[in-house]
Amino acid sequence: MSEKNISAVILAGGQGKRLRSKMPKTLTEILGKPIIDWIISAFEDAGIEDICVVTGYAHEYLDRHLEGKYPTVFQSERLGTGHAVMTAEKFISAHKGGNVLIFNGDAPFVDSETIRGALDFHVKNKNALTVLSANVSDPTGYGRIIRSGSGISAIREQKDCSEDEKKITEINSGCFLFDVDSLLEALPKLTRNNSQNEYYITDTVEIILSEGKRADAYPAENGDIVLSANDRKGMLELNETARRRMLEKHLENGVEIVCADGIIISPDVKIAAGAKILPGCVLSGKTVIGEDSVIGPNCQLNNTVVGDGSVLNSVVSNEAAVGSDCHIGPFVQLRPGTVISDHVHVGDFVEIKNSNIGIGTAVAHFNYVGDSDVGKNVNFGCGAVTANYDGSNKARCVISNNAFIGCNTNLVAPVKIGEAAYTAAGSTVTKDVPDGALVIERADQTIREGYSEKKLGRHLEKGKKYEDEGK
Repeated sequence: MSEKNISAVILAGGQGKRLRSKMPKTLTEILGKPIIDWIISAFEDAGIEDICVVTGYAHEYLDRHLEGKYPTVFQSERLGTGHAVMTAEKFISAHKGGNVLIFNGDAPFVDSETIRGALDFHVKNKNALTVLSANVSDPTGYGRIIRSGSGISAIREQKDCSEDEKKITEINSGCFLFDVDSLLEALPKLTRNNSQNEYYITDTVEIILSEGKRADAYPAENGDIVLSANDRKGMLELNETARRRMLEKHLENGVEIVCADGIIISPDVKIAAGAKILPGCVLSGKTVIGEDSVIGPNCQLNNTVVGDGSVLNSVVSNEAAVGSDCHIGPFVQLRPGTVISDHVHVGDFVEIKNSNIGIGTAVAHFNYVGDSDVGKNVNFGCGAVTANYDGSNKARCVISNNAFIGCNTNLVAPVKIGEAAYTAAGSTVTKDVPDGALVIERADQTIREGYSEKKLGRHLEKGKKYEDEGK
């Protein structure tokens, strides 16, 4: 940034009635990320850290979402954009001598490059006000930029435009850069003398010009900065626009996408060159994919880190980490706290929760591993589980290096299996097993003659009926 003293105010009090949501419009998600977080990320990337959020409808959701990271002010009445800025006047006043960015909180596609370019333009030209504008093919519904020989003369809202002004294709993006002192002088002069009976922040243009100060518009190369939506159909269009942008970004970075059907990649996801993303994958949060890994088809990864050269097929993972050269899936769930080391194989119908899995271990199929620390080169037979919850408390299992867990073994936590120990199939292990030992923990076999004939009478009659029909 060319100017250190820069702050921002996000106008986030709108309801968006046609969305039919109990939450503020700014918390509506685009590719799994709330609109306001898209905006804040762009501001932070541009070096703006002092941000105030003006809240309104259902403000408690927004307050909770921000978690106190940024100050908020509550707009008790929705009397227009100018009134929303007035609500933040105390915050703005604390930044006298600097510049402040005012932004409508329902437009997710503002970018840091545009903000930096606009601020440089603003400072270089000694503007009291710089409006970020965009040229669009269909300006319907947007405020028009009315230009003069030395900058701009006004921003005219659609309902207040003359027929000639409606033909103007340069529109207001809803993003304004103000010299703070000029803004504070202009706010008390705003009136509600318009068709909406509201205070328009756009009216500051004519007020600032009347005081002999300079106002201009900075045309953004990124025309998407003006995009917003008022209903679910519009939100779908925003999601499609964002999805396409994310796919193009990763393709340009060397990610292989053979078919884009069903692929959704959130904006904070990082994918290394050479990775392949197959159809039906949803990658969200701060997921990271290493080079040469193959993800999909049909994976859902949220805040998950995957190393290099790993293959994940039909995996659902949340808050987990997978090492390099792993094979995971199909039909695997990795729950929060799971850390899988390199060269691990996790087969079909396996669930792992809050566990550490050592190098080279195989959890082949039909297993549940919860709250466990598993060593290197451990083998889980089919159907083996860790019983980590007794109905009141959770406890951990420790399975040491090179152990072999036989089919249908139940490890009742807390229990430790020693190095290279072996559990016999069908055992329910309740006590620690020493290194190199075999544990067999089964009940004695009991046979009761004639039991099934009494217990399964109806079932056997049904079977006899099918036998008769098959003759």
